[in-house]
Amino acid sequence: MLPNESHAVPIRKGPPRPQDAIAPIPASASSHEMTSEDEIGDTLTLLAANGDAISMYVSGTREPVLGRILSVDPEQPHFVMELNEGTSLPSGRITFVTVLRTAKLQFRLSKLDWDSLPDKPQLIPMVFPATCAVLDRRANERLETPLGTTFTATFELHGSPHEWSIYDCSLGGLGLHCTKGEAKGLLKGRKLPDVRLVLEEKETETVVVTELEIRFTRAFRSFLAGEQTHIGCQFCNMTPETESQIKSLMDKVNNASRQR
Repeated sequence: MLPNESHAVPIRKGPPRPQDAIAPIPASASSHEMTSEDEIGDTLTLLAANGDAISMYVSGTREPVLGRILSVDPEQPHFVMELNEGTSLPSGRITFVTVLRTAKLQFRLSKLDWDSLPDKPQLIPMVFPATCAVLDRRANERLETPLGTTFTATFELHGSPHEWSIYDCSLGGLGLHCTKGEAKGLLKGRKLPDVRLVLEEKETETVVVTELEIRFTRAFRSFLAGEQTHIGCQFCNMTPETESQIKSLMDKVNNASRQR
């Protein structure tokens, strides 16, 4: 899903410290499962970009091995875990725990021998988990755009007009899909002013104009559309009026989802 070579993100936090360790999600806690490979890939990509601490628990132990995700492959469901200097990962089942923004995440992987990259004992290649448990503490619910509904973002970039599909949205931001060529130059931190969010359903059209800031980009391959890029954006410089309009837009997306 996600060049066969992985690339590290240059600006990241330092190695995790003992105080950064995160306890596993209690068995009695209410959580839900993240099962979409695309969503799991987006999540791992954000963790890599931030250099967030990953606590790895071996079955039967309470003290975690600490590390962080070095990189995520942009085409295949693979990633590279970077262990803290001087640590190793025992064979067998490992529980991975971390926090992204306000959500606590946990997944499990198992392997007889966690082989490292050649001459790099701290770098362990891994595959995406099939599922990821989320103890959701997000401030804003994220909704996927329902099938049969046209939801797009239109704006000018380098003097040329663009219209991209909106994959998901929340009161905090949204996810866009575009081709690999269209995403050229769209780096983290870049702002897109005067973006028109257009929701078309039945015979009505809702338009909201806002400003977006790019928070991350991730390449993936679509079976139908070929190489694509997922762009995670955050709303910025919102007035109370715009915030109210986006909330109304979210309500319409939510209603459209329930009707399908």
